[in-house]
Amino acid sequence: MKIGIAADHGGFPLKQIITLFLTSQNYEVKDFGAYNLDDADDYPDFVIPLAKAVADNEVDRGIAICGSGVGASIAVNKIAGVRAALIHENFSAHQGVEDDNMNLLCLGGRVTGNEMAKELVTTFLNATFTGAARHKRRLEKVQQLERY
Repeated sequence: MKIGIAADHGGFPLKQIITLFLTSQNYEVKDFGAYNLDDADDYPDFVIPLAKAVADNEVDRGIAICGSGVGASIAVNKIAGVRAALIHENFSAHQGVEDDNMNLLCLGGRVTGNEMAKELVTTFLNATFTGAARHKRRLEKVQQLERY
């Protein structure tokens, strides 16, 4: 599985940790930046290219990290084909994939601990979409909104 990852300065330290964790778990990782810690950078510059790569199937799933995770979540959900959420606990990390076919996980680098982040990432990546008829029906309604 190929995983894309991106972060601004607020998520940069956690991105470093998650990138090492993913490679240790034998995932292929594509880093969309930031590539160095710069307090003046802006999360859209990194998370939007990641979101486009997720939508275009250049990566299988994505992980976007900013200080709180809120800005990254708002930004990436503007890209058609991206289904992202800011996650703080395990149930939503797998249920978001299983029921809603979530393809991009958002984390808050300043509010999510390193070990919890690893656990959330693992849960997210191990989950699969159930494909149940009711979930497909709901996703079709969401996809119609992308044409609005």
